[in-house]
Amino acid sequence: MYHFLIDNRAELIARCRTKVAQRSSSSTPSAELDHGITVFLDQLIRTLQLEATSDPMRSRKVSGPSGGVPALSEIGESAGMHGRELLRHGFTVDEVVHDYGDLCQAISDLAVERGEMIAVDEFRTLNRCLDNAIANAVTEFGYQHDAGLAEAQAIALNERLGFLAHELRNQLCTATLALSLIKQGSVGLSGATGGILDRALVALGSLIDRSLAEVRMTVGMPLQDQMYSLSDYVGEITQSASLDAHVRECVLSVSAVDPLLAIKVDRDLLLSAAGNLLQNAFKFSPAHSEITLDAYAVADRIFIDVEDRCGGLSAAHMDTIFQPFVQAGEDRSGLGLGLSISRRSVEANHGELSVRSIAGSGCVFTIALPRYQVGHSPGPITDTL
Repeated sequence: MYHFLIDNRAELIARCRTKVAQRSSSSTPSAELDHGITVFLDQLIRTLQLEATSDPMRSRKVSGPSGGVPALSEIGESAGMHGRELLRHGFTVDEVVHDYGDLCQAISDLAVERGEMIAVDEFRTLNRCLDNAIANAVTEFGYQHDAGLAEAQAIALNERLGFLAHELRNQLCTATLALSLIKQGSVGLSGATGGILDRALVALGSLIDRSLAEVRMTVGMPLQDQMYSLSDYVGEITQSASLDAHVRECVLSVSAVDPLLAIKVDRDLLLSAAGNLLQNAFKFSPAHSEITLDAYAVADRIFIDVEDRCGGLSAAHMDTIFQPFVQAGEDRSGLGLGLSISRRSVEANHGELSVRSIAGSGCVFTIALPRYQVGHSPGPITDTL
């Protein structure tokens, strides 16, 4: 049989390549597509040659024993490498099996066409080699696939832990600033600053509660949607952000808000989103800059704009600014998670978060939400024009 395989090696490889090309949409170069089968075919030929000698058991070093017993062999090693290669190029586990099945089919078909008789022992050797190759290729394919999934899950877990740490740090920073002012004696616990301290501590507890709930559930916590006056919401943001503005030596300018406008949101999530935007605005704007916060309605949408004085963003940074762990400014403190958190929080509230850059001036981050009205039916206002 090995004489037949040597004489028809090129034809067998060509038939296998044709079958793979017909079955797969992969763009893998043909030189790599036939790499595993080419190596396997040469190893099969050497196995058959060794089994025709006076010491046939030497063939086991090439092809391995029968019965699925784990053992070091050339076929096992190369098949494992081929399994990794096929996974890397986007093939499925079915295609890994078919890859070797194609050669078996090509040998059988060509033998019939050429009138070549295959002895029973030789056919058993062929099956043993195929079984060992398929087993090793599939095992390595599965191992590498599972390892890739585990790595992706670890990255996702690290990202979630980063989100939690970022939010905890923001609330702790607010609480620390408020406590510092209270300790100086210029403000009291019963005043507005005391209220900010109280809300920051409550928010810390809320973050911990949400994290514990996420552990208990396979899906995120359901939103605590409630109707809020947009004016009250902006007032709460302003009160909390004024401490950051004071520390960063910036001015926070807030426009008047229509008292009839309302939003239906998870209060904590949206406060976190807007708070992150304002903290970034103070962080990346020069001292004594004016940061503006505007909230208004256009048709059936409510818009909340935060405009900073960062000087604007390049096109490259505009494409990546909402990705986790990306930082575009010179100040590299923090994890680069704030904008990613903000976008996720806004989207969880059925809104959108976008940014536009004003060259030489700064950026305008806009939260867009469904429009509601105080004292009206619970449904959002729709544009009928």
